[in-house]
Amino acid sequence: MYWWRRFDRAEVVRDFARIRAAGFDNVRIFLLWEDFQPQAGLASPAALESLLTVADAASAEGLSLVPTLFTGHMSGANWLPAWAIEPGSPAGRFRIVSGGRVVDGKPRSWFDDAGVVEAQVLLAREVAASLRAHPALWAYDLGNENSNCSIPATRESGIAWLEAVSGAIRAADPVHPITIGLHMEDLEENRRLGPAEAAQACDFLCMHGYPIYASWASGATDALLLPFLTLITGWLGRQEVLFEEFGAPTEGPGTPHAAVPLLSERAAARYTREALKQLRRFGSTGAVVWCYADYDRSLWTVPPLDEVAHERSFGLWRSDGSEKPALRSIGDARDWTRVQTTIDLSWIDIPREEFYDAPLANLKRLYGRFRERYRRM
Repeated sequence: MYWWRRFDRAEVVRDFARIRAAGFDNVRIFLLWEDFQPQAGLASPAALESLLTVADAASAEGLSLVPTLFTGHMSGANWLPAWAIEPGSPAGRFRIVSGGRVVDGKPRSWFDDAGVVEAQVLLAREVAASLRAHPALWAYDLGNENSNCSIPATRESGIAWLEAVSGAIRAADPVHPITIGLHMEDLEENRRLGPAEAAQACDFLCMHGYPIYASWASGATDALLLPFLTLITGWLGRQEVLFEEFGAPTEGPGTPHAAVPLLSERAAARYTREALKQLRRFGSTGAVVWCYADYDRSLWTVPPLDEVAHERSFGLWRSDGSEKPALRSIGDARDWTRVQTTIDLSWIDIPREEFYDAPLANLKRLYGRFRERYRRM
């Protein structure tokens, strides 16, 4: 989260070379909002220049990029420019970090505040204008789990926001696809911007999911949860789904007790292998592992890692650059070929329009039906 303000080209080149050598072909990066838009009416020229440097480094290694705009939510905190914060008492379960420190206030609405929407349209347009001709660009992502920062007042305002921001991108770049980083909580609750709404403006859908955060999963390594979330997302949105985020935090020397389960590195490797197998089996268009590397110990005392200890150790590499076993579990997934493209969805026994009448209850019940059918296959 601090890499744009401490930008180091050599570090990016080193990391991308390591990622490519391990067999990966795509990297999702995050445009920290306050670094790219320090003022509502200004897209930072320096940040955009650094973004092009990153794209050049990716292209040199044969990697494609998914830049994620308006970040926004990341690793247990909401990262916002000062102008996008409404003064007052803290609201919501996530701390707000701005200017490198935790601040009071709550996010101005991304969807219902005309000034914020206008600013986001500007940034989307400028990012697209900068990247549209770059060979490394694969797709634009309109945000990382946006509903952890802001929820539209109505479904209509959510759709209007999607149309405004995606329209700004397409005006500058009509070629590259657009998606948005939906997550499991967008299925557990009606946050008024779910798969059906996203599909109205996006070219494909994404889902993020972790059994460690799902009390209704069968355990911390329940890999079957991931294709279930994929299928529900695709069913609701009637689009193909990229599983854009999955992974597992691991135990390590000096790692304190965390609020969620920490896996041994071997258990995380087994989970990663099985998750990829199941995602391919049930037709996900691909999978993106969270994340590249563990955080260096020097960052453990700054937000958000000072309070969310498990976020420190999701990496495929340790912070010293050594490989974890999960990296070697990637295996055949490096040449992604979906096993099935047509899936039997007869275990879904409700109409789409009734799902959000009781989303969590429906999700739990449908997962039981899904597991009953497929867990032994």
